[in-house]
Amino acid sequence: MPSTQLPAAGALVLASTLVLAGCAGAAPSASSEEDGTLTVVASTNVYGDIAQEIGGDLIEVTSIIDSISQDPHSYEASAKDQLTVSKADLLIENGGGYDAFLDSLIEATGTEAPVIMAVEYSHDWPENGGHSDEEHDHADDETDAADDHAGHDHVEGFNEHVWYDPHTIAHVAEEIAHELAEIDPDNAATYETNYESFAAGVEGIEASLDEIAATYSGTQIFVTEPVPLYLAAAAGLENATPAAFSEAVEEGQDVPPATLLEALTIVASGDVSALIVNAQTGGAETTEVITKAEDAGIPVLEFTELVPEGDTYLTWMQANVDALAGTLAR
Repeated sequence: MPSTQLPAAGALVLASTLVLAGCAGAAPSASSEEDGTLTVVASTNVYGDIAQEIGGDLIEVTSIIDSISQDPHSYEASAKDQLTVSKADLLIENGGGYDAFLDSLIEATGTEAPVIMAVEYSHDWPENGGHSDEEHDHADDETDAADDHAGHDHVEGFNEHVWYDPHTIAHVAEEIAHELAEIDPDNAATYETNYESFAAGVEGIEASLDEIAATYSGTQIFVTEPVPLYLAAAAGLENATPAAFSEAVEEGQDVPPATLLEALTIVASGDVSALIVNAQTGGAETTEVITKAEDAGIPVLEFTELVPEGDTYLTWMQANVDALAGTLAR
């Protein structure tokens, strides 16, 4: 994992008749154009919430996927989503193939709004090597993903769930503040102040992860999907899951029998201190592993891919860290 030092504060044409898939967020209102409020569109409420923390009342945020009942991997964009994207002043996506529907919408609308792609701010991103604190210079061509979508495809071996890496999120939040200031320079100081407050919250989460690492470094966990692995690594934990198992579950494929047997043997061995599952997905193999963990007295944690209703990114991620610490302390 990269250093936990925070950054210095500083084609497809979608038919208009597409059926609405899921309960997407409302389209930006006309008043946002009339009163000068900036319109920000995020692929999920993870990035929508972060943007709201940075922009406050100066922006109106629409998260296309805003409910934990929806799966970003299989989301089908609608004509309403296309209209929403066409009106955006700033777009935020995860990238790495996770929310490819937004790339299709960007191409369909021809929008020239800047696009922030979160995976590009991960030190593990292979396409450009990530962005170290010194390398992150806000180059315009890095944020204009409407012209360059280097990160829209899934990359083999790369864990795209970068929002579970607080260090990456600190960089993403910094870039949101920078882009909002570029669009709305009169309020640049407000965006910077809000970023500093958000960054302080991320520092608190990282401090909690350091506390876990100080006590439980090297402790083994089992994950049904790679969703929480960045957080677990930051806590010093070791992933005991066969890669073939978690990859098959994530892709919705059948787990090979030999791999399933290996996974069940690992869980039953007594060497694993916690099982972490994705609360938004499941399957027969996942159920088998959960049952085996419960039979072995291993606690099971559920993590989600989206911010639950009533939470913010910071309160949600801190709750995940606290739940992890509490589980390991049993």
